[in-house]
Amino acid sequence: MSTNNVWTHKGTFLLAAVGSAVGLGNLWRFPYLAGENGGGAFLLVYALTIVAVGIPILIAETMLGRNSRRSPIMGMRFLTRTHRASRGWESIGWLGAASAFIILSFYSVIAGWAIHYTGLMLTGRLSHAGAEAVAASFDDLLASPPLLALYHSLFIGASALMVGLGVHRGIENGLRILMPALFVILMVVLAYAAMIGDLAGAADFLFTFNVADLSLEGWLEAMGQSFFTLSLGMGAIMAYGAYMSGDASLTGTAFTVALVDTAVALIAGLAIFALVFGAGLDPAEGPGLMFVTLPLAFGEMPGGTLLGAIFFLLVLGAALSSAISLIEPVAAYLVERFSLSRPQAVSAMVVASWALGLLTVFSFNAWASDSPFHGWFGRSPFELLELATNIFMPLGGLLIALFAGWVLTHGEVMKEMRTGEGWFRVWRLLVRFVAPAAVAFVFLRSLPQVQGYWIPTIGAVVIVGAFAAGRSFLSERHAS
Repeated sequence: MSTNNVWTHKGTFLLAAVGSAVGLGNLWRFPYLAGENGGGAFLLVYALTIVAVGIPILIAETMLGRNSRRSPIMGMRFLTRTHRASRGWESIGWLGAASAFIILSFYSVIAGWAIHYTGLMLTGRLSHAGAEAVAASFDDLLASPPLLALYHSLFIGASALMVGLGVHRGIENGLRILMPALFVILMVVLAYAAMIGDLAGAADFLFTFNVADLSLEGWLEAMGQSFFTLSLGMGAIMAYGAYMSGDASLTGTAFTVALVDTAVALIAGLAIFALVFGAGLDPAEGPGLMFVTLPLAFGEMPGGTLLGAIFFLLVLGAALSSAISLIEPVAAYLVERFSLSRPQAVSAMVVASWALGLLTVFSFNAWASDSPFHGWFGRSPFELLELATNIFMPLGGLLIALFAGWVLTHGEVMKEMRTGEGWFRVWRLLVRFVAPAAVAFVFLRSLPQVQGYWIPTIGAVVIVGAFAAGRSFLSERHAS
């Protein structure tokens, strides 16, 4: 990879990684999962898992990208050859690329909903609308394939344009404008929520830690969200790490990314729940929290339609910053492997992902309950695509942790991390044992076929993993 593709400023990787992490997961998924799982208890487990699992894997994935200076697929091919490791490790790059490609296909459809709601807010069509009218409006959107396809096309096209302009002119310059603007808008929405809504009630809901009230499913949701929110295991962090300056701190950057990402989720949660409680609505609405409950709250408040439009612009911007990180791993591979120009590579990736996204479009209407997919798998196409990424991403993250923890040498890691021996030992303990065990726990529990057998299955995986890790460690000692 050319050195021309190194970020022009050390802080740009931070912007890029935060942009990748901050998206619908913070503004849509985190609030509704916290609402469904009791608020503070969910937040506590989420934060602890960020520290023990998310940050160690974030450091590891960034390290692999910077060490190889290549796209995730070509980078893992390079690292397996230079370390004389099994070619099976190359699956890390392929899993990441597959995850990014599939996620972009349905992420673009869901992000497109924010375009629709920005228009509804600006025109005042939801002003003082009742609960039934707001719910019906959302149902009408999902029932219209032409509308969903239009918004899907507009969103993925805008994402492609930014990535197609290149690392510096497109991604870097775009993020320098987009990310500060998002934080300003988020603070405006929080200030509005504090004045109009019930901020005290929101704070009490989010910061009362009754862990005993959190179910096992709630624990798993919190652990899973902490992993997914940092964009781990989908190639984006590895791709961005390849452009990272060699003298930038891996540890400092990882902690900063995790801190900013969590802060955005918390601020968004406070603002959303303040509006929800202020309007006397239910915080446990689930996935409809953003697209049914919030529009209802905005419609009942003074100046709410304008602030609602601003909020959905925030959602769009956050989704856009994440979408460009989904395009980059595959586009970078196509440039390196087939010598395509960047516009050609981006076009090929985006057109294919757009076409796959049409399956999601029809999942909410024509194929909602009657399609070949239901007959074969008992699920809609969207549910199958989501299930695939729920398998690929944790598996990729698990392999990243094991490769960085067991295959990379002590000298290599110390050269990249440039840290004291104490933190190195803590990181290696976490990345070798704690993070893989936690990711495997979430991963296996989410698989339908192991429901009811999850304790013996996870026990078997831990035993096999410990045996494999022990053999790798002994081989490393023998070789040295």
